[in-house]
Amino acid sequence: QLQNKVLILTICAAGIGGTFQYGYNISIINAPTLYIQSFMNETWLERTGVPLSSNLVLLLWSLTVSAYPLGGLVGALVAGPMAIRLGRKMSLLLNNLFVILAATLSGSSRVARSFEMIMLSRFFTGVNAGVSMNIQPMYLAESAPKKLRGAVALTSASFTALGLVLGQVVGLRELLGGEKSWPLLLASNAVPALIQLLALPWLPESPRYLLIDRGDKESCISALRRLRGGGDLSVELEEMLAEQAAVRGQRAKNPWELLRNRALRRQVLSVVVLSSAMQLCGNDSMYFYAAYVFREAGIPQDKIPYVVIGTGSCELITSVTCNMVIDYVGRRPLLLGGYICMAGWAIVFMVALSQQTQISWMPYLSMACIFAYILSFGIGPAGVTGVLPTEIFDQMSWPAASLLWFNLFLVGTAFPFIVKSLAHFCYVPFLVVCICTALYVGFFLPETKGKSFLEISEEFEKHNFRAQTQEVLYRGPEEIKSTEL
Repeated sequence: QLQNKVLILTICAAGIGGTFQYGYNISIINAPTLYIQSFMNETWLERTGVPLSSNLVLLLWSLTVSAYPLGGLVGALVAGPMAIRLGRKMSLLLNNLFVILAATLSGSSRVARSFEMIMLSRFFTGVNAGVSMNIQPMYLAESAPKKLRGAVALTSASFTALGLVLGQVVGLRELLGGEKSWPLLLASNAVPALIQLLALPWLPESPRYLLIDRGDKESCISALRRLRGGGDLSVELEEMLAEQAAVRGQRAKNPWELLRNRALRRQVLSVVVLSSAMQLCGNDSMYFYAAYVFREAGIPQDKIPYVVIGTGSCELITSVTCNMVIDYVGRRPLLLGGYICMAGWAIVFMVALSQQTQISWMPYLSMACIFAYILSFGIGPAGVTGVLPTEIFDQMSWPAASLLWFNLFLVGTAFPFIVKSLAHFCYVPFLVVCICTALYVGFFLPETKGKSFLEISEEFEKHNFRAQTQEVLYRGPEEIKSTEL
């Protein structure tokens, strides 16, 4: 159990201005879609005297939406250098400047009669998301004790889900989702940023960063005492000193070195597979289909936004549940079970969608599939995928590994085109992704629960050098005696 209040406060302060913003900013852009499109048309008419065609309005809106993942790519690129040079905590604090700038732009866009300011604000919001999604799990995993490392790092996913739900709530017409208040809705992401700027400076930096990256043993011990309370720190400190000795003389790796390094081949492949699968598994499309399915089930149009909040709540509930069980069940069972269940529900959902207008009770089966699919995603892939990169790379590789999370943004931009071209059968490729990912996890991904960072590295080293080891063994005892480890 989390006995120390400093660790709890660190989790909350990092989360509210970190991955909470990622989920929140995904949600709040949905409610004012029609109002912003109308604003674009009005602004263009004022400037040129000619209204925009519907295709041009959709193009401008697409550019506005695409600015977010583009900013995420930039954020993922700068996250590694920021984490190395500024530290984990300072990087999170400075990251809030992107959101405050974005809130200023979007909040004043209507007064300035400039829809370009909204596009620019979404870009800076994306930069904030790219940085926080990489550095927050790293900061929390490095600050947590080994037995709670998974649960603490997984709170990043819980804060993302919380941001999604609160964004849906705040975006209701009765709150900030109305025609007159949408600039305030887009600017409301400044509030979590200000909360983090006030709270996080009083909390400790990552002990592992202080010792291994900066070589400051005294500051590391001081941070550990604040995070752990009055317990015995000798075992944990010895493990960190052992890793410090293992990486002594090494410099932080860049992304291209990870791709060329045979010792990190399986780790790189695992992160690429899991981060790509997280976007390609089709969970986002469940939110895309939700309004259509609920409408077919007979739910009044004005009540659908309230029901959609239930889908976000499902992901929040399962992410919290996953947080509670991850260090007891393990990473592999949660990932494996999640993708297997999603594959099963994908088949049922495609059948239900194809018969949506033919059989009276099919819309209700489709509704059940939506909630079941989101629950299956939340219990495993949504949270565990973010934890693994912080566990399977050593201290010199973590920052570069964060670049591989560009899959979360790059693959996500292709999703609307998949849905448009395949319609209801878009779940065929998603089904294949779920099955292939489950097979990869089952056969190639080792368990990391309860292991130190060096133990996990040794486990992956067995896989990375298996062929070379077999060749050495084949050559006989004389060759082995001459081999230095």
